[in-house]
Amino acid sequence: MTTSATVKSTRIALAPGDGIGPEIMNATLDLFKAAGVHDHLEFHPVEMGASIFAKGNSRGMTEEAIKITEEAGVLFKGPMETPKGGGGKSINVTARKMWNAFANLRTFRTLPGVSTPYSKAGINLNFSIVRENIEDTYGGVEHRLSNDMIQCKRLISAPGCDEVHRFAFQTARRQGVKKVHCGHKANIMKMTDGLFLERFKAAAKDFPEIETGDVIVDALCMNMVVKPQQYQMVVLPNLQGDIVSDLAAGLVGGLGFAPSANIGKHISIFEAVHGTAPDIAGQNKANPTALILSGLMMLRHLGLARHASIIENALLKALEEGVRTGDFGDPAKPVLSTTDFVKHIKDRLGSKPATVPAVDVPETGAGGDKVTWTKPPRPQHQEVIRTFANVVRHVVGCDIYLDTPLSPVAVAEEMQRVCQDTPFKLSLVSNRGTQVWPTGSSFTECVDYYRVRFELREDHRPGDFGQARCVALMDKVAEKFVVCSYELLRVFDGVKGYSLAQGQ
Repeated sequence: MTTSATVKSTRIALAPGDGIGPEIMNATLDLFKAAGVHDHLEFHPVEMGASIFAKGNSRGMTEEAIKITEEAGVLFKGPMETPKGGGGKSINVTARKMWNAFANLRTFRTLPGVSTPYSKAGINLNFSIVRENIEDTYGGVEHRLSNDMIQCKRLISAPGCDEVHRFAFQTARRQGVKKVHCGHKANIMKMTDGLFLERFKAAAKDFPEIETGDVIVDALCMNMVVKPQQYQMVVLPNLQGDIVSDLAAGLVGGLGFAPSANIGKHISIFEAVHGTAPDIAGQNKANPTALILSGLMMLRHLGLARHASIIENALLKALEEGVRTGDFGDPAKPVLSTTDFVKHIKDRLGSKPATVPAVDVPETGAGGDKVTWTKPPRPQHQEVIRTFANVVRHVVGCDIYLDTPLSPVAVAEEMQRVCQDTPFKLSLVSNRGTQVWPTGSSFTECVDYYRVRFELREDHRPGDFGQARCVALMDKVAEKFVVCSYELLRVFDGVKGYSLAQGQ
């Protein structure tokens, strides 16, 4: 692995990756060294990936790797495998979540020499996707609830929304983006995506010069295929952002041309998000473009904008002249190895492209030629972040989830008997989110997992008591049924903190 010979003031944790990772990382560092990057940075290899999983480490990274990364504050990594079976989770997701890299920024642009339906039509694309990186279904909180039902919890917090939205607007302001869209599914997930959209609008108030819009995610996907140039930046929740950002990569030639940055308060991760391509690993065939572009995002994050611009112009110059690896480009041009591909870029350092706009290169001494990033101090403890405080909250009932093969009517009859002589009445029975009692359709198929909702009787007011009475009710239910889970129903400043069932 190529590293700096002497310790510099700024250390970067370096994880080469699996499969083609070491090859494209060595090639990228070779290019960076030729551009003078190693005069400012020391790249310190750390052990992460498949070899660590194979030793039984379910995190996929050694304690020493964690220590070095946390001391550095920046991780530059190649593609890594997600273990199949065995309980180990994606190291990419683990790293982002453990180090709270809450915002994923991916940029998509038309590159010379990379043919797509849009480039053939003369449509040049240049836009960004900002994806919330910590929450949503990527919490990976899953349970088997009954013979036939498995649950994945979707967690969206106001502080998590605020962090990613502020990052999106700050990045838009810095890059001169005129309009930011919020992608969401708030028409269906009215509380989770509704909160994401609400906090987007709240954050926008601090950036009045930036126009905003919102778009339902399925319409966004269609629009991005039909007319992607209408978007400059879109911010989305985690799962939707993951899907849309890969769709966007397809518009500009694939994941091999899509850089990625994961930004946090204390630690940021810059990586190639394409696969490890084990079928060509070790053959010196891989395309390093995505990792190079991700590295340029890292250099700009650190303040080395001059180095990044010089390298980017050399890459653009090489691409427009037909320099290519085997996965793209003009078939009439020779297929180059990974090392030769990078050699051609190195030969063009100091040159600028002629067929596409060149990147502005700061003058020497005008800034952008030294590290300006300062590593934040290590937090002394895990911070609790909050958005809303001093909210008046009252208990108004509970949802209890049951594992039972009974019919809806039979469940309702049992629950009505259970809640006699309690402050609660049975108000709803639902199955897979659809109301099946007190009204419903005989066409609604049910599985062995029900939600039963108990709400305060008319002669009790919110605030008369706390959750203890709900727990006591759940205990009574549990005498006859398997209780899978329980959710407290509350109002927050008089607003219901729970949703209706479909058909209610």
